Amino acid sequence: MTAEPMRVRIAAAALLATLAACGSMPQQHPESANEEAAGYNVQLGIGYLQKGDLAIAKEKLERAERESPRSPKVHSALGLLYERLGDPKRADDEYRTSLRYAPQDPEVANNYAVFLCKSARTEEGVKYFLEAAHNPLYRTPEAAYTNVAVCLRAAHRDDEAKQNLQHALAIRPNFAEAAYQLADLEFERGHLNDARTVLTHYTDSFDATPELLLLGVRIARAMGDRVAAEHYARSLRMDFPSSEQARALSDLNRNSGS
Repeated sequence: MTAEPMRVRIAAAALLATLAACGSMPQQHPESANEEAAGYNVQLGIGYLQKGDLAIAKEKLERAERESPRSPKVHSALGLLYERLGDPKRADDEYRTSLRYAPQDPEVANNYAVFLCKSARTEEGVKYFLEAAHNPLYRTPEAAYTNVAVCLRAAHRDDEAKQNLQHALAIRPNFAEAAYQLADLEFERGHLNDARTVLTHYTDSFDATPELLLLGVRIARAMGDRVAAEHYARSLRMDFPSSEQARALSDLNRNSGS
């Protein structure tokens, strides 16, 4: 995968999960029944966004805004909606509104950073990801540093990306996404030995993901190591037979004549 779709997979998926959860979690100190109703409508709206039904998602999220106009979760969800509707200015306005209502919330900063990086506003995106990473209330700083790296990769700032990925793995050595991104970065730069070192260091200690196994096939083939390539391919077919990566392996084999 390239850096751009990977960023969407990491961060946007996390944003959807975070926003969807806000509707199902009980309010600790609800000011009114409207806040609870707004949370429920955010949950519904995000569900419709995930299904691609933007019209109903818009209806639910606009209702949530009327019920709780100062909710940062509502405005983050509206930001995502307007992204999907192809209105980046309105999306930016909604994310900024979310930040205004929750300036110390690391999830809100992370959500806006996702949007900024997808919009090629790298410096701003990195700034907000790092704000989230440095916030002691943020439970997964390794994910924020990985997102920083993916954002930097999209801007071809590979050395900085590498530093952030190494930092992510120093925080959490078993974070597969950071290991994948670092190995893929080295592979794309033509640093095959470094890519293999990252990959084997991870897989020797932790369970491999389908992404790492497919990358292992690609690295081994590029190095002319047919034994290692078959080892990774066999593990991918046996452990993740229905995965997107197993299907990609079949396409790779057909294209290479293997």
